[in-house]
Amino acid sequence: MEWRGTGILLAVRRHGENSAIIEVFTETHGRHAGVVRGGSGRRMGPVLQPGAQLDVVWRARLEDHIGSFTVEPIRSRAAAAMSDRLMLAGLNAVTGLLSFSLPEREPYAALYRRTEQLLDLFDHPEVWPLAYLRWELALLDDMGFALQLEKCAVSGGTENLIYVSPKSGRAVSREAAGEWADRMLPLPDVLQGIGFAPDIEVSEGLKTTGHFLQSHIAGTLAGRPLPEARARFVDAFSRRL
Repeated sequence: MEWRGTGILLAVRRHGENSAIIEVFTETHGRHAGVVRGGSGRRMGPVLQPGAQLDVVWRARLEDHIGSFTVEPIRSRAAAAMSDRLMLAGLNAVTGLLSFSLPEREPYAALYRRTEQLLDLFDHPEVWPLAYLRWELALLDDMGFALQLEKCAVSGGTENLIYVSPKSGRAVSREAAGEWADRMLPLPDVLQGIGFAPDIEVSEGLKTTGHFLQSHIAGTLAGRPLPEARARFVDAFSRRL
C-alpha cells in the first residue's frame, strides 16, 4: 500500500531510539499516522514541527498497518507563529483540536482547505482571531454539530437574535428567551456574519463555540476534556483585549 500527498503536521511523539510517530492532516486521507525513521534526530527535528506543511509518502504492507512516512518540507509555519505569543497559542489550538476531533483516515477536504488557509494567515494577526472563530464553526459543522443561527428556535422570527440555546445550538430572540435568558449563550453579530467583528464579539463567539466543542465533540465523540491548548489560546486572546 502506498499513497502520496501534502499535509499539515498535527502531532509528533518519540518512537524508539531515533524515530517518531507523526499525525498529518491531508485533504484526501484525513488524519493519518505513520512512523518517520530518524524523526527524533537532529536533522528531522526542525522539520517536524506542528503546523508544518509537508510532502508525505505513506507506505505499509497492509492498509490497516500504521505504516511509515517519508517526508519533505514544503513550508514551516513555526517561525511566523513563534514571533507572536497569541499566534503560537492559536497554532497549538488548531493542531490540538484536529488531532483530538478527527476520526482516523476519514477525509474532510473542505475543512482541510480551510485549515490550510487559516494557518497561512499568521502574518496577519489583526484578522487571525476572527478567522479562527469561523474555523471553529466549520469544525463543529463537519463534526455534525452545525449551529443554526438564522432564526429563533421558539418563534421562528429573525429579529433580535442575541442568544444561542446551549442544548440545541439554535438562535433564540431576546423576547423568546424570557426567564431563561441567564442560561443562554451569547450570539454576537460576528457569529451571524454581521458588522465589523470587534475583538470583544470574537471573544463572546469563542465562549459559544467552546461550549459546543466541549459538550458535543469532547462529551459525545471523545468522552474526555478538550485539549488545554484551546483554553490557553482563548486566555491569551482575552488578556489582549
